[in-house]
Amino acid sequence: MARPFWSGQIRISLVSFGVKLFPATEAKSEIHFHQIDRKTGERVRHQKVSEGDEAPVGKEDIVKGYEYRKGQYVQIEPEEIAHLRIPSKHTLELQQFVSVDDLDPEYFEKPYFVVPENDAQAEAFAVVREALRDSKKAGLGKIALGGLEHVIAITAPSDPKLPGMMAYTLRYAEELRKPADYFADVKKPRIDDEQLSLAKELIQRKAGKFDPGKFKDNYEASLRELVEAKLKHLPLPVEEKPARRGKVINLMDALRRSVEGQEENKRPARATAHKSSAGSGKHGLHVVESRSRHAEKRRKSALVRRPHAKST
Repeated sequence: MARPFWSGQIRISLVSFGVKLFPATEAKSEIHFHQIDRKTGERVRHQKVSEGDEAPVGKEDIVKGYEYRKGQYVQIEPEEIAHLRIPSKHTLELQQFVSVDDLDPEYFEKPYFVVPENDAQAEAFAVVREALRDSKKAGLGKIALGGLEHVIAITAPSDPKLPGMMAYTLRYAEELRKPADYFADVKKPRIDDEQLSLAKELIQRKAGKFDPGKFKDNYEASLRELVEAKLKHLPLPVEEKPARRGKVINLMDALRRSVEGQEENKRPARATAHKSSAGSGKHGLHVVESRSRHAEKRRKSALVRRPHAKST
């Protein structure tokens, strides 16, 4: 297991218990690129140099600087930042509880797993977790992570079988651009009831339970295919252009065709009982093919029966 990203206390009024936070995400890409000199094929290295004489500067000699006047800086040592008086470095005080549904997705930044610091903290941890689950609330507070103080939400996992808690760092309100600045000029046409009904039906036909495992990184797979082709001196894969669709006259036509297409894809071939004069099958049964296949057969049959043009 990885080392905890943060360790400290969660406090709710007079109740407190120790926890550890672990990042809930990790980079899974197996394709990593370096910068290479096209002419020599050698790897390009980046070196930090002083702006004054362009002499290389060692990592141990680099400190942070705040520019208080053009070209003039206040130097800040790493240990000075480490000793800043920030209560949220070690204590996450939950100041407010809100409905989970009230947290808009645009505020979410990064997820973390929350576990008790040790077995002695498990009882208080479990009571708070179940209280959050039953009330469908998230606790909000602030926490110092990675040199910044973040707003953070603590919730119970969506899966009741998981005994831990989840934490999500949230963006500050001032970090989000105002949607009105971008949506103000969007035209508001009158919505046709029939079009709306068809759109809802199309959405319903494609509705299903969220399964994140169904979504794969095709970009990663394509990069690997490109690398393999270069290594084996094979023709480079080319982009596949989307298949051309039939001409769509208008929105209503597109909606109707989409819904009909969904129906056609889901409609299986049906076995139907018929009295066959030719005696097809022991019990006079034959399979009625889908309309598209049946039409194709009729078209081919007509081509066979069509007489050839007489030569002159």
